This record gives sequence, structure tokens and C-alpha cells, in this order.
Amino acid sequence: MHLPVGLPARWFFNLSREMRAVKAQSIFRVKSDNSFLKKALEVFRFQSEGNPVYKEFIEKLRIDRSDVRTLEAIPFLPVEFFKTRKVITGSRSPEKIFESSGTTGSTISRHYVTDTGIYDRSLLATFNIFYGDPAEYMIAAMLPSYLERENSSLIYMVEQLIRLSRDSRSGFFGNNPRDLLSVIASGKADGKKILLIGVSYALLDLAENFSPDLSGVIVMETGGMKGRRKEITREELHSALKKGFNVEKIHSEYGMTELLSQAYSSGEGIFRCPPWMKIIIRDPQDPFAMISGPGRTGGINIIDLANINSCSFLSTSDLGRLHADGSFEVLGRFDNSDIRGCNLLTI
Repeated sequence: MHLPVGLPARWFFNLSREMRAVKAQSIFRVKSDNSFLKKALEVFRFQSEGNPVYKEFIEKLRIDRSDVRTLEAIPFLPVEFFKTRKVITGSRSPEKIFESSGTTGSTISRHYVTDTGIYDRSLLATFNIFYGDPAEYMIAAMLPSYLERENSSLIYMVEQLIRLSRDSRSGFFGNNPRDLLSVIASGKADGKKILLIGVSYALLDLAENFSPDLSGVIVMETGGMKGRRKEITREELHSALKKGFNVEKIHSEYGMTELLSQAYSSGEGIFRCPPWMKIIIRDPQDPFAMISGPGRTGGINIIDLANINSCSFLSTSDLGRLHADGSFEVLGRFDNSDIRGCNLLTI
């Protein structure tokens, strides 16, 4: 493209920003496997050149980027790099830095987000796909341990959903279960759609101490006991919550500090991704070998195209099973892995 002579420098800067925005927004137009592959390879070329950490990782593996033509051939960066390196694509300064919760004495992960607008677009579009317009909901959150610290991506996500709900009763209730139950009762009386999202231990405390009838309410757990209670399996957790709340199923959210997209489960621990996010299973004995075929178990690798300004290709410490329709289960974690707040031990 030939640019006109004599234009001010800020024109070129604004054009550059516009081109970046168009490229980022095209991610959310991905609808098919073919368009996903095309966009993923485009993002790979962009990040393998513009992300110093990812570029160095690829070079250390002696991978020729021109040989990468399939999803399985893309190198996946271990999420542990976010604990020690600044994983960022491009030269823009971060608008927000998300930090993982970590356990006592552990090193936290930091995600440098240079465009929070992409995260906002991703979380809203994903919620719309699986639950509809958040403006139709009253949203109540029980995330006390997350409210105790700054820079939580989960708090940011829920804040956006609460804002979009447009219901004055929506909000965070921390350690105020009686206020929470009063608000839920009010919403039920009005026939409002209600979403209760909470960290596992807070939901368990609510179920055991009050046994409220939450029939008709979407109860969503985000995993993690945060050292407040003994870790239990997902099946045990869901069984206790279904009984304590008088609901037929428990929904779940799968996300992590290093991502800009989420997967949701509407019950039974079966998660589904938005079109711009995909799960690939790797061989637990060989981190660079991918396992094809549905029903196979192994390490969870994630492609999150919304993570365009960081790294979209991440290797996690989670163990999972991929199904033929692209849905997946989280079966647990590999040995010697930190227990992450956004995942629940299930083995």
C-alpha cells in the first residue's frame, strides 16, 4: 500500500491502530473449522514475529515457521512463562495487568493486556452465545477471596457482566449471604433470570449453612477452594451444590489469567468453547506430540485467538478429554502442578 506524502505522523499512528483493530475484530467472525485454521495461522505468523518470548521459544525448538501449516504443528507456549516473562505481542503499553491468585509462596502469573476492548468483546460475545443478553439477567457474585486482591481477571469479567446486566440489584456480595439470598428472592418474585456465580468454597458454605431453594437460578462455580476448604472432586462439589440449592445442574466457567476467552459448561462438567477458541489434546508423555481422535485424554492445549496481543497458543497443566463435537472435560492436573484458582481438581 502506498501512503500519501506529507501527512502528519499521527495519521500514520491512527491508521496503524485502525488496522490492528480490524485485524482483532476479524477474530470474532470465525465460524468454521476452515476459517479458524486460516485465522490461527495468520495469528501464529503475527505472534511468532512480534512476540519476543514466543519467538525465542520457537527458535529454541528449531522450528521453521514456514513449515507450520496445521493447528497441530503450531508450537504451544507453556503457561508457566507468564510467571517469569513479559509475554506480549507488539510495542503497545498494557492497559491492564491481570494477576493469578497463586498459592502461598508460589510465583504468580501476569498477563499484560494491551487492549481491554478485545477482552470485553470476547466475554460479551461468549456470554451471548451460551446464555443470551446479560441485560436480561440479575447477576449475583460470591467471590470473596478474589475481592481481597487487585488485578483479578475473574473480577474484571464479572464486573463487566454486572454492568451489562442493568439491574440495580446485581453486584458482589462477598461474605453477606443473607443480603444475597434476599436479592435472589426479590429477583425470583419478579420473574427475572438470575445468575449466581461463585468460587467453590463460598457456594458450599452457602449451601451448607442456609440450604436455600434456588430452583430456577443458574448456579455457576468457578472452581477452587483457595485453601479455605479441602479440595474435592468436581462430581462431589456438584452433588453437594445440587442438593443444597435444590437445582438440577451446576454450571461451570473455565478460564485462566493467561487467556482472554472462557469456556462454559451447562452441567456435567462438559465445557464448550466460543468459535474463536479451541482445545487440542497433547500426549502427556511428549509435550510436542498432539493426540488426534475424540475421547482421548492428555494435556490441554488452548488456542485463544482473542489473545492476539499476547500469545494465543498455550500449553496448560490441566489434564482433559476432548469429545467429537469439540466439547471437553477437565479431568485434573498433572503431578507437581500448582493448584490454580480457575480449575478444580477432579481426580
